[in-house]
Amino acid sequence: MDYDEFAASIDHTVLGPETTLNDVETLVAEAEEHGTNVCIPPCYVADVDTDVTVATVVGFPHGQHATGAKHDEAERAWRDGADELDLVINIGRLKAGDDEAVQEDVEEVVAATPLPVKVIIETALLTDDEKRRACQAAKDADATMVKTSTGFAEGGATIADVELMSEYLPVKASGGVGSYEEAMAMLDAGAVRIGASSGVDIVTGHPDA
Repeated sequence: MDYDEFAASIDHTVLGPETTLNDVETLVAEAEEHGTNVCIPPCYVADVDTDVTVATVVGFPHGQHATGAKHDEAERAWRDGADELDLVINIGRLKAGDDEAVQEDVEEVVAATPLPVKVIIETALLTDDEKRRACQAAKDADATMVKTSTGFAEGGATIADVELMSEYLPVKASGGVGSYEEAMAMLDAGAVRIGASSGVDIVTGHPDA
């Protein structure tokens, strides 16, 4: 994979609760320099003026927003200029066996905008059976991609989870990926996108950087 293709697979991310507009502007400048995408808090999307792909989050970080609120949040992000949406599923509904509600939640966000929707299933909190059910719900709801983690639960992306999830939809591996070698391992396992706060460290590890 050449440098440009590799960099385009990285979502350089800042989503912490103390994130400032200055943090976001620094992140965007780094992405512009290195050729990555960005993933930023929804409150700053309208403040960003850039040609890089801008992803933002919906129902973040716990997924327990009301479905209507997620719909409205997605619609607002689209109006503000987001290019992609990373949506957290309702993990409690999934664990309770209400897969229909999980699917409907995703469907509402998919229907809210024409933007690609990546569905965050928070693998560290799920059994393998729950991961499969979550991925199936995302697929049935016409999501674009499934994503391993928010980065706010203990544990992050694993090779095993990427392999499992890629049976259903393209995968964004997020959480704990901090180097070029770790990113390549996830891509080799079947991921097509990497989410990481250390995006610059990852891309500058590429042999052609």
